Amino acid sequence: QVQLVESGGGLVQPGGSLRLSCAASGLTLDTHAVVWFRQAPGKAREGISCISGYVGSTYGITRYRDSVKGRFTISRDNAKNTVYLQMNNLKPEDTAVYYCAVESGYQYCSGFPGTVASDFDHWGQGTQVTVSS
Repeated sequence: QVQLVESGGGLVQPGGSLRLSCAASGLTLDTHAVVWFRQAPGKAREGISCISGYVGSTYGITRYRDSVKGRFTISRDNAKNTVYLQMNNLKPEDTAVYYCAVESGYQYCSGFPGTVASDFDHWGQGTQVTVSS
């Protein structure tokens, strides 16, 4: 019943930009932390960004892996039940399949980027991002 669908990937030149979307059904994303993962060929799946659900009086706390800080921005549109990842100044090493994921009871992005992919309950099918000249 829960479905996550990523979109927005494609082929871009180094320095280019893409915006990825993660649209959810059967689940309200604003009550969950949402994590963007990526997996390059032959590499482990790694978390690259997290946006929290409601945390006390603050909403939408964000976290980033060091390799994407200053280039990627995660955000959400609760009315559309969608989380976005704006990716700027893309580099060849950003080439990967990008996934969004949620875990039951995970709300605060705690431990990120040390979160373990195998702990997440719901995944999209991924969207390919290729950065090449």
